[in-house]
Amino acid sequence: MILEIVQYGHPVLRDRCVPVEKVDDKLRELVDSMLETMHDANGVGLAAPQIGVPIRLAVVDVSHDPECITYLRVNGNDAKLEDIMPLVFINPELEFGSRKEKDTEGCLSIAEIRAEVSRPADVVARLPQLDGSELVIETDGLLSRAIQHETDHLNGVLFVDRVSPAAKVRLKGKLKRLLE
Repeated sequence: MILEIVQYGHPVLRDRCVPVEKVDDKLRELVDSMLETMHDANGVGLAAPQIGVPIRLAVVDVSHDPECITYLRVNGNDAKLEDIMPLVFINPELEFGSRKEKDTEGCLSIAEIRAEVSRPADVVARLPQLDGSELVIETDGLLSRAIQHETDHLNGVLFVDRVSPAAKVRLKGKLKRLLE
């Protein structure tokens, strides 16, 4: 089922989400709907607060662009993108590399705004799965950026919070209009 994506200004987007404590059929149905919603909106990620549910759950799918990463290790072994896509995770924990990278980001909850964001290029993500297992993903590129972006949502942080001070000034008017 396609869900409504809440937009900039909705208070749930600023909430620090609560951990997922129980995986049941209702949560699995929510995941299915989130994946369908993300694909319908041509997104590469969607976090539960973006559909109004303040829990630490997100989905990512960057399989449309297998060249978007230079490396991928899952639980210590080299892996292929298609082996883990779409990626569904709860209660993530991230560690970052020291190298930074700038790239343009957008967000399904902030329509029509894109801006350059500097983020760590590399991430080690501990991603609990719905079946109780855990994936430890080491990667870079779009997958690293998408995992970081969606995890930010779970902490009440939006990509516009991470732009440079000059970009914040440029975006101020656009963001104000979105609130109206």
